[in-house]
Amino acid sequence: MGFEESSEDRCTTPKRRECQIPVVLVCPPPPKKKSASGMKRDPPKNGYFQPPDLDAIFTMPPRREAWA
Repeated sequence: MGFEESSEDRCTTPKRRECQIPVVLVCPPPPKKKSASGMKRDPPKNGYFQPPDLDAIFTMPPRREAWA
């Protein structure tokens, strides 16, 4: 509506060389995979966990029907 901005009042992207992102010509190397030999552990001193007999805990006894 008759309002004009001068080129000095507008926001613009900096064009100077120090403001530009540098161009990388060589890709970085891929990350190295960690060796599995460092991951090996000794068995636990108290032995491994031995769960109780789960079938005995979770089995349902047969239903008895009431006779009237």
